[in-house]
Amino acid sequence: QVQLVESGGGLVQAGGSLKLSCVTSGGVSLNTMAWYRQRTGNRRTVIATVSHTGYADYDEDVRGRFTISRDDGKNTVSLEMNDLKPEDTAVYFCNVRPTRRELWGQGAQVTVTS
Repeated sequence: QVQLVESGGGLVQAGGSLKLSCVTSGGVSLNTMAWYRQRTGNRRTVIATVSHTGYADYDEDVRGRFTISRDDGKNTVSLEMNDLKPEDTAVYFCNVRPTRRELWGQGAQVTVTS
C-alpha cells in the first residue's frame, strides 16, 4: 500500500520561492516520479519528472525555475520552485510516471499573488 503525501504549499508573492515535498510510504524507488499541477478549471498536467537514476525533465513553463529531485533514502521527492508567478497558482500533486490513479492525494495548494 503505497501512499504519497504532499506538503510545503502556501501563499507566496510573485518572485518568491517555495519547496514542496512528497513523502512516500515506500515501494517507488524504481519508478520515475513526477510533479503535476492542476489549475482551477483545468486538467492536471505534468510539470517535472525525475527518473530512478536522477534524470530530470521539465515542462517548458517551469524549466529554469523549478528543480525536481529525489532522495530515496528519505523516501522523498522535492520540487524547488523559484521565481514564482501568479500563473503557477495551482494544486500540486506528486505521483509516479506513468500515473497510478490510486496514488493521487489531496495535493498541496500553491497560491502566488501579484
